[in-house]
Amino acid sequence: MNTIILRTASIYLLPLLLIFSIFILLRGHYLPGGGFVGGLVASVAFVLHALAHGTTETRKILGIHPGFFIPMGLSVSLISASLPLYAGKALMTGLWYPDPIPVIGSIGTALFFDVGVYIVVVGVVLTIILSLSEASQR
Repeated sequence: MNTIILRTASIYLLPLLLIFSIFILLRGHYLPGGGFVGGLVASVAFVLHALAHGTTETRKILGIHPGFFIPMGLSVSLISASLPLYAGKALMTGLWYPDPIPVIGSIGTALFFDVGVYIVVVGVVLTIILSLSEASQR
């Protein structure tokens, strides 16, 4: 799609959707939402940008291949899930910082696990969508 309305709107919608995806990620810490849904919203923001500007411009914004997000997110989730083992607790037991942070609330291993899921979802969805988009352009 190469309409001026979509190209202009996608420039403004990309940062707004990314901020909204972070909100959903942090909201899911206590309410419905979380890493999976937030990652999907962030992926939709980049897919919208790719539709308006092309996959090469979107890859420039990402900086690295989206496939590299997958092992990074898996590492964050694995580390956060295994941290309780070092404290003498069961795997995936929540460890919490005692003082809440004003905007975010209580920080614990569950939040970092959600962040890892967020990164994995963004990596998987963007790898699939951008690869399919580039293959269809050939």
